[in-house]
This record gives sequence, C-alpha cells and structure tokens, in this order.
Amino acid sequence: MAATRVYVARLAGLVVLGPDGESIGRVRDVVVAIRYDRQQPRIHGLVVELPTRRRIFVPILRVTAIEPGVVTLNTGTVSLRRFNQRPGEMLALAQIVDSSVRVEDPDLPDLAEVDAVVVDLGMEQTRTRDWRVTKVAVRGHRRIGRRRTVHVVDWIQVSGLTPNEIDRPGQEVTQLLEQFEGLRAADVAHLLRELPDKRRIEVAVALDDERLADVVQELPDDEQVELLSHLEVRRAADVLEAMDPDDAADLLGELPVNEAESLLALMDPEESEPVRRLLEHSPYSAGGLMTPKPVILTPATTVAEALARVRNPDLTPALASMVFVVRPPTATPTGRYLGSVHIQRLLREPPAHLVGGILDAGLAPLRPDVPLGAVTRYFATYNLVCGPVVDDENHLLGAVTVDDVLDHLLPDDWRDQEELHEGIAGHE
Repeated sequence: MAATRVYVARLAGLVVLGPDGESIGRVRDVVVAIRYDRQQPRIHGLVVELPTRRRIFVPILRVTAIEPGVVTLNTGTVSLRRFNQRPGEMLALAQIVDSSVRVEDPDLPDLAEVDAVVVDLGMEQTRTRDWRVTKVAVRGHRRIGRRRTVHVVDWIQVSGLTPNEIDRPGQEVTQLLEQFEGLRAADVAHLLRELPDKRRIEVAVALDDERLADVVQELPDDEQVELLSHLEVRRAADVLEAMDPDDAADLLGELPVNEAESLLALMDPEESEPVRRLLEHSPYSAGGLMTPKPVILTPATTVAEALARVRNPDLTPALASMVFVVRPPTATPTGRYLGSVHIQRLLREPPAHLVGGILDAGLAPLRPDVPLGAVTRYFATYNLVCGPVVDDENHLLGAVTVDDVLDHLLPDDWRDQEELHEGIAGHE
C-alpha cells in the first residue's frame, strides 16, 4: 500500500483504476462495520460510482494501492450489482461524519463533557491486510469569535458512534453539503436518493428554499411527496413558492385535495394563483404541461431588450429559445397574443429594431386542452423546443417546453433506469 493511514474524506471523488490502468469509476463512500464495544471498526469496502451513475460495492481486499488522486484495484473484474447497505454497516461520509460525539482524551480537557463533531475518519491497514478505523478527527462546536480547531484522537477515546446513536435525528450535514457545491440540481437529486432516509431528510432541511426547490423538481413524483411530508408545513409552502409553477402544480396534484389546498393557502397569492390555474387542467394536456411564466414582451420592445431578457440565467435553455409578443397586460393570461420570435431571429436583427416588426405570426398556438400526444406531434412537426398556449379568446396562458413533454412521455421510473445513462460521458 502506498499509504499507511488514509482519511476517508480525502478518498471522496478519487478515480478507481483496474490493474492495467483502466478507469472503473470514482470513490463515493467507505463502508464501515460499526461495533457496539467501541473497538476499532473494520472497513468492508468502497462504494464506487460507475460512469453510468450506478453505485457498486468493491471489497477493501481488492484495493492494492491508495495514492494521491487514485485508488488501484488488483482486478478489473468487479460485481456490477447495485450497492445495498447491509445490517451493521454504516457509510463513513454519508452517516458517520458530522455526527455529534464526546471525547475522553486527557490531553484535550477543553473537549471534556462537551459535544464535538466528527469531521473525518482515519483508517489504517493491519498486519492481516484488514483495514480498520483507528483515528477520529473532531472539532468543537462553533464559538463566536473563535476558530474551530480540529483534533485527531484514537477511536477508543470517542463515544457516541454506535449505530443507534448515529441514527438519532439532528446530525449536522456540513460535509455532505460541501460535496454538493457546484453540482447541477439533477445530480444533487441523484446523490440525495442514494442517502439513507434519515440523512436525506436532514440534508433537505438544511438546503435553502431555492436550492431545495430545484432539487425537488428533479425527483420522482412519489419521492417529492415523501420529502415534502417531512418538512414543516410553512417550509413546505415556501419551497413550493420557489418551484416553477408547473412543477409545483404537478406535485400538489399528487396530494390529497385538502392537503394541497392547505399548502396553497399558505403560499403568497401571487405565487399560488398561477399554480391554481394550472391545477384546473389535466396534467397530460398542454394546459397541465405549460409554465405560466415564459418570456413575454409587448410589440414596442426592442431587440436589445428582448435579448437582455433571454440572457436571464434562471431561464431554462428551452424557455430562452423563444419570446412571445402580446398586447398588454403581459402577465398571464395576457392581452391578445400576436406571435413569437425565435432567439435566432433576434440575433440577426439590429438591436434598435422592435420585436413587433419581426413576428412569426404563422405558428399556430396550442389550446390548453390539447392532449400530450398531439403536443408531441406539434413539437416534432415544427422542430420546436418551446410552444405557446392560448385560450379561446387568444390570450396567452403560458408555454410548453420540450423538457416537460419528455418528462411526461418517459415512464414513471425513468430516473431509476440506468441504461438511460449509457453513453452519457462521465466525469473521469
């Protein structure tokens, strides 16, 4: 082994190679067998994420070297069976790190009788080639005006790390949140689904409303409902306010009517009103698929102003691909719908020109009761990624985007079907 002591937090994200240098995946966690007698726990193996995002178990005895930046195995043949945590096993990063403990070290009197927090675990290989957790890196809870010092102590000097104690609610999530920084919401949702139930809820509670809303939108419907049920009711309403109205409507549509109404009543009326309008439509119709907040402009808007609007980083690429032009008012349902302008046309026009002079009035808009199948054919026929929805009086109600069409066309469990990730480039 290239290392005699390894800290598990530094393993996260390391590339895993076979004996011939072929890339297998990346380390995502370490599987530890916690004992009740406070003796040093054994390391069972590594949780490795393949490029397809499937997480598998690699026994620690298959590891021949742990070096800076890479873990090398003694075989390129590994079981591709999805990792399932067994009774008695704990995940070092997902479950043990951030736990609250007591330290009994005579050399650290400041930590006596106060709660400390686990920030890392040190593992070492024994003469029998087993790996065991021998050290625990801890810090005291934050004190105003003082830096938090990290201390490394022996495992035997720490209490509070039995499975029952680790499973108590209220555990910190600092390390997990650091792993999520910079990731897309869809990737955070995938990682969240891999966590044990307790940790999933603790992480969700710790995320701010905007981030949690983005992540919730990437979860399957049943998991959205389950997660929302673990939030305090006022917080659940705040998260719904931060969600896109069409996604909030889809989620509320999965709840009993009385629960949905209670949450709508807690939401800001300006946020709840478009959601209520969406709930009036079938979820598999243009009205149920649409978002009520596309880019809407008046004919007097300049091309420069239109381009500034579509540069909004909060817009999805599909919504940013087209602007819709109406008579005032511009809030949905708008005044009379006049037509649309694709972003490619905006890029070809002088900045001072008005969008009213470059309208595409020939694209027939959708009616809200048009079923999903017809919406799909509409997008395919006109090569669109975004299309307008109007009522019988030609008021713009919103726009359907291709991502919402795909989400409703795919089977309910499409996020669980790993073959859909085959061919997607990894991050190796």
